[in-house]
Amino acid sequence: MGPGGDMRGSGGDVGGSGGDAGGRKNGRGGMAPLDAALKSFLRTTGIGEHLGPWTRFRAFSDAAGSTFARHARPVKFVRGELVVEVDSAAHLAELKGFLGEEIRSRANEILGAADSKSSGDIRRISFRLRR
Repeated sequence: MGPGGDMRGSGGDVGGSGGDAGGRKNGRGGMAPLDAALKSFLRTTGIGEHLGPWTRFRAFSDAAGSTFARHARPVKFVRGELVVEVDSAAHLAELKGFLGEEIRSRANEILGAADSKSSGDIRRISFRLRR
């Protein structure tokens, strides 16, 4: 117990060193943001794989941006392939021909799948016209 009966140690920190759960600093000298810590936990424990495709669907929508997210909807994720239905031929052509790989790369960054062999990463996006 510190001076005056408070629960802080001599350094003034409540709870210890100011690092993450492993005692590491996040580079800014403080604690890691909760979303980054949670993503890391889900990835390293494998729990994220059991959440189904929803995390990949959300990563695609975030990576595509609001304009394309309104016109392109992920419908399936199987063995590294994300299947996306698009509501118009014009958007389909743009996503297939120009933006698909960039969106895939950004979605993997959002997912934190830096290793291309990770079971949680999106290895391929297939776009198809919604019927």
